[in-house]
Amino acid sequence: AEKPKEPEVKVSAGPDGFVIQSGNPDFRIRLGGYAQADGRFYAQDKDSVGTNTFLLRRARPILQGTVARYFDFYLNPDFGQGQTVLFDAYVNVRPSSKLQLRIGKFKPPVGLERLFSAQNLLFAERALPTALVPNRDVGAQVHGELGSGVVNYAVGVFDGAVDGALIDTDGNDGKDVAGRLFLQPFARVESSALKGLGLGFSASRGKQLGTLPSFRSGGQVVFFSYLASATADGTRTRISPQGSFYLGPVGVLGEWVRSRQQVRKGTDAAQVANAAWEVSASVVLTGEPATASGVRPRRPFDPAQRTWGALELAARVNQLSVDGTAFSRGFADPTKSAREARAWAVGLNWYLNRNFKYVLDYEHTTFTGAAAGGDRRPENAILVRSQVAF
Repeated sequence: AEKPKEPEVKVSAGPDGFVIQSGNPDFRIRLGGYAQADGRFYAQDKDSVGTNTFLLRRARPILQGTVARYFDFYLNPDFGQGQTVLFDAYVNVRPSSKLQLRIGKFKPPVGLERLFSAQNLLFAERALPTALVPNRDVGAQVHGELGSGVVNYAVGVFDGAVDGALIDTDGNDGKDVAGRLFLQPFARVESSALKGLGLGFSASRGKQLGTLPSFRSGGQVVFFSYLASATADGTRTRISPQGSFYLGPVGVLGEWVRSRQQVRKGTDAAQVANAAWEVSASVVLTGEPATASGVRPRRPFDPAQRTWGALELAARVNQLSVDGTAFSRGFADPTKSAREARAWAVGLNWYLNRNFKYVLDYEHTTFTGAAAGGDRRPENAILVRSQVAF
């Protein structure tokens, strides 16, 4: 009798990483990742608020795969900045693209730019609205897409991370409920100029006790923090209308976020509502399509063939405003924390090929308050990045 055939195994290596897969898609494992080597420099920094430095911003090996067709897993640690942090670790049950269940540690469905992978950002650092949404949280989420991508939805229950933070366990019994609906009404209309239009809304609500957030500028310098004696003590809600549009080499995205939190200091308590917005725009100077997942050069870098990759020019304006209640009720010190940060930035991205990218950004930020009797000096940050991703 003939021996049964050994199951076929496919092994591949390419721009999308290293893949081992069974003859059918039932079993698959992929090893990828990305690393970002940065430089941060501050011009006209007379107060030496920022430190000129080179750093390894992120170093993230990514292991993901599929088991028994319907079960996906994703593991994403980070070894950047001299730390070891587990950013993502989850299992996704996928009976269909329309209905999926994700359980573990991952990005809650709040905000817009936060949901972009760090390897696909338009600028080296995210804009100010991202400071008001959670980074990573632990929980369970039902999500999916309907109408071949026309409707994307997600709703879940989470431990409840502080604005801008990631957590591994909950410090109280309260939980956050978060949801997002994102529509691309013309996604299936190939001939429409509005094919790349997306509009969405996300929100969360829960109870937070204890830790309060601090906020950083584009140059990653803290410009606002609550006093140590102030704590979160009650309901927190977030809302975020958002949108994006891509047409040929042009891309635009915008979002507004408001985060409202009950804050207590001693016997005094009040609601503090902080808000931020951003508008970013880009144009690919070499003509390739602009997308939410970056740019793929038509002519990858090859000096022998005199091809140099793709160039993208980007611009951004963004602002974060702290509720005046934070200062009038004594939750924050107006001589050390800013009431408002307003920034504009320009950047140039050079995509050598699908895996290598260089970034050069300049961001100018002005502040209201945060100095005795006046305003903190403006920040002029120059950010450079060398990135490899596969």
